[in-house]
Amino acid sequence: MTLHKPSGRLHSITQEDVAREVGVSRTLVSFAFRGAPGVSDETKQAIFDAAKLLGYRHNAAAADLASKRPSTIGLFLLDLSNQVYVDIFSGVREALSPMKKRLILSVSHSRGSIDQGSIGSLIEARVGVVIAATLLEPDAEVQELARNVPLVNVTRRVEGVDSVYSNDVAGARAATEHLLRLGHTRIAHVTGPTHQGHEERRQTYEKVMREAGLVPQVVFVHDYTQEAARQASDQLFGALDRPTAIFAHNDEIALGVRESAYVHGLEVPRDLSLVGYDNSRIARLHGIDLTSVDLHALELGRTAGITALERLANPTHPVIERMLEPRLVVRSSTAAAP
Repeated sequence: MTLHKPSGRLHSITQEDVAREVGVSRTLVSFAFRGAPGVSDETKQAIFDAAKLLGYRHNAAAADLASKRPSTIGLFLLDLSNQVYVDIFSGVREALSPMKKRLILSVSHSRGSIDQGSIGSLIEARVGVVIAATLLEPDAEVQELARNVPLVNVTRRVEGVDSVYSNDVAGARAATEHLLRLGHTRIAHVTGPTHQGHEERRQTYEKVMREAGLVPQVVFVHDYTQEAARQASDQLFGALDRPTAIFAHNDEIALGVRESAYVHGLEVPRDLSLVGYDNSRIARLHGIDLTSVDLHALELGRTAGITALERLANPTHPVIERMLEPRLVVRSSTAAAP
């Protein structure tokens, strides 16, 4: 088959043009681009070669509209500056790649109510499913969103919504009990703003401390960032009865606490034991060596991707819930109480 590159075309190249060039039906061209069965490898290659020569670009969104069966998946991420969300993205992409599904990424511009711009852009793109990591809104708002678009909620369980999450109760208990076993009794918890569905780490810390006959000490910071944690932690280190150990809500906050400790002349772990949460890449860096709870972010992403594919294939499937068990990774940032 000889392909002839057209010259001087003024109109957009369509599937009809590709079909005419190859000498097949437009339906067969459509099947080839959709990966549908019934097209031989030889014909498929001829169609793709002709499309490349003619400059045809397949419009997957338009194809979704025409077929009335969306094949695109949207991914909403709360914060790309946090390595956890980068790992979740990698896991989602890994799960979707073999299925050749389109993935549209949207990142939050706010930390308050549902980011209407970011979520809305995915809905406007007519995605078949939205994977959301992480929504900070109350359960009722997440449930309302799920009524507008199929939703896979990641890092948190919401009743009646497909949810993929890590067992924060088990993770927080492991972190707090680790510090207790090291002989610490003045253990503080530094956490972010209060959001429904994201309080289990704090609540579990408080429960374990009371079970041990100890008084919990919680410091709230206005944002889940190193800088906010550094500023909020200053109040901890000026008192004579300062904590000898701190369990932080995540690794970012733990690093902010670490900076504040050094400013006050404290060394980790000689003067202060420190536990983070997420087991992000930065926790594993030489010189940081942060003891941290691994919530398996990459696996969370993979599982969310698989769940989204299942929801896409079967919109009426009962609600899917998948929980991963975290693991405490002990490094050199924790030691026996001074």
